[in-house]
Amino acid sequence: MIISIISYGLSVIILLAIIICGASLIFSALSFAPWVPSRSRDLARIFILAGLKEGQVFYDLGCGDGKLVVFAGNNYKVKAIGLEISLPFYLICLLRKAFNRRADINFKFKNLFKENLSSADVVYFFGMPETINKKLCAKLRQELKPGAKIISYSFSLIGWTPKVIDKPTKNDLSIYLYEI
Repeated sequence: MIISIISYGLSVIILLAIIICGASLIFSALSFAPWVPSRSRDLARIFILAGLKEGQVFYDLGCGDGKLVVFAGNNYKVKAIGLEISLPFYLICLLRKAFNRRADINFKFKNLFKENLSSADVVYFFGMPETINKKLCAKLRQELKPGAKIISYSFSLIGWTPKVIDKPTKNDLSIYLYEI
């Protein structure tokens, strides 16, 4: 009887965890973008455009599994911050941070539209064009300081003139660099 109750309780807990994680993934996909990881082969292109210098602040908006934040923190002496609203991905980010203690990296379980980006020197994101252009562009214009760089993976910002469009071949995704 007791084993049956414990088994039932664990089943309910597992089911609730699956529902919460699933809802979190769906919400994050609808709020900014579905999780589409940046290609590892594009990291060099992204960070060449970023031109990070020691002591700068790098933000990855909707950081997913945290790969870019960890890369920035490990390869540049910068403060790297990842914002993620999906609980499963945020937990993965915390695991990555636990194994990368030497880097100045921080992950926040937070809606990117609620974060003040005024300290950012470089902001990176992959977002859906509609969300970027209806919500994010205004936030970037309002909060980023002069000289701050914006890197958009795959999609351009409507009404903005990119400083660089990096697309080495027709098979590569475009990476757009903007500057405030």
